[in-house]
Amino acid sequence: MISITTVCYKNLLRKKVRSSLTIIGVGLSAWVLASLMGFNKGYEASLNRDIDNMGFQIVVTAKGCPYEAATLMLKGGTSLRYMKESLVQDVAANAEVEKMTPMLMQAIFDPNKGESGGMSAYLGVDPATFPQMKTYLEFKQGGWFKDAAAYEAVLGYEAAELEQREVGDILLIPEKNIELKVVGILKRTGTQDDGTIFIPFKAVQKIFEKPGELTGLGIKVKKDANIAKLEEKLYKLPDVQVVSLAQVKQTIMNLVSTAKVMVLSIAVIAVLIAMVGVINTILMSVFERYQEIGILKSIGAMPEDIFKLIWIETFILCLLGGLLGTVMAFGLSQLTEVLIRRLLPYAPTGSLILLDFKLILLTLVSVLGIGLISGIYPAWKAARVRPLESIRNEMG
Repeated sequence: MISITTVCYKNLLRKKVRSSLTIIGVGLSAWVLASLMGFNKGYEASLNRDIDNMGFQIVVTAKGCPYEAATLMLKGGTSLRYMKESLVQDVAANAEVEKMTPMLMQAIFDPNKGESGGMSAYLGVDPATFPQMKTYLEFKQGGWFKDAAAYEAVLGYEAAELEQREVGDILLIPEKNIELKVVGILKRTGTQDDGTIFIPFKAVQKIFEKPGELTGLGIKVKKDANIAKLEEKLYKLPDVQVVSLAQVKQTIMNLVSTAKVMVLSIAVIAVLIAMVGVINTILMSVFERYQEIGILKSIGAMPEDIFKLIWIETFILCLLGGLLGTVMAFGLSQLTEVLIRRLLPYAPTGSLILLDFKLILLTLVSVLGIGLISGIYPAWKAARVRPLESIRNEMG
């Protein structure tokens, strides 16, 4: 005895090209849906990781001093403000502080950079504390300097490319005529660290004549500590401003959440367009088999049997399309990620598309759910066919 599923399958094979195109359309929509949901998940995870990898939750700077190196370079260092190094002891007295690292940034004009010159950013860091808080930094060559006063430098990936330096080379600081030995070159991180030249903290103070001063203090808070409470204490310190990366992270995540809604809306629209194609295919099949359906009803088939027959055909189309789309999502994830990275002005490090079993199952369920809903009208239309009328129309 032939099962109803076999009958449905053979019916779809009657018009192989049309059925194949419909399956491909559903597959493309499932691919878009799975890829965009995977992108939402991957982008948020990568962005979270990049923010967390900054090493500290709070940065204390002098009032009016920009924290971002890019801002310093754009302004040519003219807006730098300084804090006293004694601030380190004041901050360390707070019980919420786990680790901290002092920083002294300088930016000077380099006439040899580019065709018309440019700004070079130098960040003085403490070799004892900075690497512990920036654990994501990995070396392409060499390693960190050991002496806080040594005339040595560690170059970010892009800084090394621009300066065309390798470990063991000499780097000259313009205007100061000071030579630094390159002891390390970092791997690419996708952050502002790529364009930064790291120098021992004490050496920067001496070279740029800023004894006992710093431009920033990075703070890592203890795991169970109250960050808001610590921020309130830091706000009371004179002539400093507090940049809370926890607040920045929350703001960014809110923006990402808004973008996620827009991305999912695009994915849903793509699925709905594919479902219109499914309805068209099944309706055309119903009209072409008008007499056949009439004959089935005349020999005893009930309306619910016809409804089930057409509905299962819709299910098969959507199931095959959904499976095709999920396979495409996995197989083309790397290519999709490359395309996304070219389109986005900023993309965090790490995988931008995360696909797992739960997400794939959700994609299949979504496609099948919308597909079965789409099949209701064609199935209902077929179930309402009148045997005598269909035979008469065919004879006429």
